[in-house]
Amino acid sequence: MKVSMQENINIRVANPQENYLIAKHLYLMWQDIGVPKDSIESNWLEITEEYIDKARQQLFYQAFLAELNNTIVGSVSCQIFAGLYPNILKPEYRKRGYIWGVYVEPDYRRQGIAKKLVGEAIAYLKSIDCTQVTLHGSPQGKPLYSHLGFDENNEMKLDLS
Repeated sequence: MKVSMQENINIRVANPQENYLIAKHLYLMWQDIGVPKDSIESNWLEITEEYIDKARQQLFYQAFLAELNNTIVGSVSCQIFAGLYPNILKPEYRKRGYIWGVYVEPDYRRQGIAKKLVGEAIAYLKSIDCTQVTLHGSPQGKPLYSHLGFDENNEMKLDLS
């Protein structure tokens, strides 16, 4: 009996020494959605690693890696949502988690890996008592997120460029 790739995928917690993988995937994710290389800060690796270190200390940050035959093929990050405004709501009413940086290497896409990664992130956020999860999905990712039960929110944007 042939085992499918999805069954061979191992999802595991990323350790701090693997922050560079998370940063690399974030960089590649921005490129995949059309952001030109010259619009990304040249010190993107340092910026991302510094952010992750701070988020680990203050925002219950956790990352998960998808591994196939000892090769990392995807990643996802999640944390407590730090907010865009003062949070005056009690945590039991709304403690938001945030999922970001969902990335799967191109050769491994459309095989359920992102679904498994996001599922792990959701389970982690539930385990730290989040009552809501937010993410900003790319057009390619929206069908997956809708399938997982995410509603499109009321975030409205005005492009000023």
